[in-house]
Amino acid sequence: MVAARKKSAKRIEALMDFHCLEEPCGGVVKFSLAEVTSKDFQAVCPKCHQTYELNAELTDKLKRMLSLVQAIGDAEDILGSCNVAVNVAGGSVKIPYALLLTRLNTMITLNLGGRDVDFHLWIKPSSSSTFN
Repeated sequence: MVAARKKSAKRIEALMDFHCLEEPCGGVVKFSLAEVTSKDFQAVCPKCHQTYELNAELTDKLKRMLSLVQAIGDAEDILGSCNVAVNVAGGSVKIPYALLLTRLNTMITLNLGGRDVDFHLWIKPSSSSTFN
């Protein structure tokens, strides 16, 4: 019989950012993904101080992204056994899933104010051994 897996209390901080939509600002708007759940959430550009309020649809998508990040954190103990296989000439190459999480840039493209915007996801685990 396999012992029940112990739930870890690790907290993973997920940060998001996107480039300010105001021309020619070029600032980077940053926020914690957990903040999106707040009823009065606004993202603010640190350079031009433009505020961004998220509609219900966008907020829902970002909340689901947070759930995905939390699920990945909860599955940390099995990530070492998970691989993504890439077919190449002569066979396939297994890439550890945890390596993909730490070495690839994760982003979600969502519609913000009628424009497709790349939201970059940055995961900061509370432990340096998370996702290693």
